[in-house]
Amino acid sequence: MKNLKKLSALVLAGALVFSLAACGGGTSTPAPETTTPAETTPAETTPAETTPAETVSADDIADSMTSSDGKYQVAFVTDVGQLKDKSFNQGTFDGVKLYANANGLSYKYYQPANGNEATDDDRYDAMKAAVDGGADVVVCAGFLQEAALKRAAIDFPETPFVFIDGYPLTDDEGNVLTNVAGISFKEQQCGYFAGYAAVMDGFTKLGFSGGGGGTNDACCRFGYGYVQGANAAAAELGITVDMNYSWEYGASFSASPELQTMISGWYANGTEIVFACGGSMFQSIAAAASANDGYVIGVDVDQSGESDYVITSAMKGLADAVQWAVGHVYDGTFDEIGGVGTSLGVEDHAVALPTAEESWRFETFTVEQYEEMYQAVLDGTLVVDDDFSKLETTEWSNLNLNVI
Repeated sequence: MKNLKKLSALVLAGALVFSLAACGGGTSTPAPETTTPAETTPAETTPAETTPAETVSADDIADSMTSSDGKYQVAFVTDVGQLKDKSFNQGTFDGVKLYANANGLSYKYYQPANGNEATDDDRYDAMKAAVDGGADVVVCAGFLQEAALKRAAIDFPETPFVFIDGYPLTDDEGNVLTNVAGISFKEQQCGYFAGYAAVMDGFTKLGFSGGGGGTNDACCRFGYGYVQGANAAAAELGITVDMNYSWEYGASFSASPELQTMISGWYANGTEIVFACGGSMFQSIAAAASANDGYVIGVDVDQSGESDYVITSAMKGLADAVQWAVGHVYDGTFDEIGGVGTSLGVEDHAVALPTAEESWRFETFTVEQYEEMYQAVLDGTLVVDDDFSKLETTEWSNLNLNVI
């Protein structure tokens, strides 16, 4: 196995997102208005008298609780896949638990019926159950929630909804639904970091396996950034790298024998590292890596604890964004984020690679080099394109892209 060299951790300017860690997202019309966290004061969203959420691990907070009055104030409606997927669902629910725990609130998760075959009616029913159960705010994860969330927001106009990996929604007459806060991320930035770092560390045969079947904006941004970063590093080194790029067997973000077989074939034919971009798909890709002495790049959260074969993870601050958004409900400022789209990136410390000692597993690419790249994006000298429609039309200077 590759020697996992551990380097000193980079301390970013605060924790991911506002000092408060299956990718979703989807196609939509451009947001009529956007806002950034800088326009609000983070301290206003968390009562000063409560213990800061970051001092408590989400893993130490029970997933289920019994409310004394039978009502559950902070509700979470899951995306497809498992609640404890070590990725998108779990990262989002962690934010719900952390905020509720820090502020003495009750909380509950609702999983739409029929699992990965859930319909819009199933998702709506879960949202309605949350509202009927006394929710002050309903957090919904993933672009697949759009149709159901639109219906729920119209039917329950007094209930604020937080749409993670989402965007502003409108009713049938085109009126913006001001009780929906769309929160998205600049995944192309951390995707770029992962691709650049992998090539600089010596990987020349890469893979990308994405969830959502190519219809998911968040995963598309992750993948497009990954290709840009790999190409840039190869150009800097004066080499050419190869990449397999696929949406096969990832439509439901689930682990599957078919996905594991495909990725095993990649490894057997020379692929060295695969970006596992899609919730529970990670399980199949990590299993294939283990069986073939290959390596993995995780997504959404730091997945280094899930497999020794994880070299890094392209992270976005799901838990922190949830806490920030839910905080606006309880401090009376939800109107600042309701009805608009909030896009979070490096400037908000919302996307990054993990740099803790136990997570940094590159051999030659250093934290200091990563810090320089991060700063370049922060100060605008390095701009990562987000127009993933150009993926297959771009002539990559130092990368052979094999779209499967």
